[in-house]
Amino acid sequence: MRTSEDFDAFYSASSRRVLAHVCAMVGSQADAEDAVAEAYLKAWNRWNRIRQYDSPEAWVRQVAYRHAVSTWRRAVNRLRAHHRDTTEQEVEALNPNHVALVTALRHIPANHRRAVVLHHLVGLTVAEIAQEMGAAPGTVMSWLSRGRHALAAHLSDEGTYEARRVRDV
Repeated sequence: MRTSEDFDAFYSASSRRVLAHVCAMVGSQADAEDAVAEAYLKAWNRWNRIRQYDSPEAWVRQVAYRHAVSTWRRAVNRLRAHHRDTTEQEVEALNPNHVALVTALRHIPANHRRAVVLHHLVGLTVAEIAQEMGAAPGTVMSWLSRGRHALAAHLSDEGTYEARRVRDV
């Protein structure tokens, strides 16, 4: 039968020592604290059996160490997988056209911007945009027309920094 007094006494007598040992083994106080907490939880759930071991403290220390190592391995494997996935992708560098487009999109109303992006960058039809935005197809066509017109004003050569500078001289 599992008694909380028995386990509480074990925990009080050993937890600081086990934490210090695991911290020294894994090199991180935070990782050691997490691992030791998990180990004591497992010990509590199996206390009827573990309390009969020659050294329940050694069992907890071993479980905590294994937990810390497993956590570390999962993190390393996740980073390796992420690195493997991202190294195979090519990311285009920002060019002046991209920067100009993003800047121009910021200057038009939100619904016009969303409709233009969904249609011209994502490739959705007017009907698909209407469904996604919860608007009538005629409204979407109006947003697209107005959005393109507003973008044209912001993307014309007259709107660029160089054109304004030459014009002002």
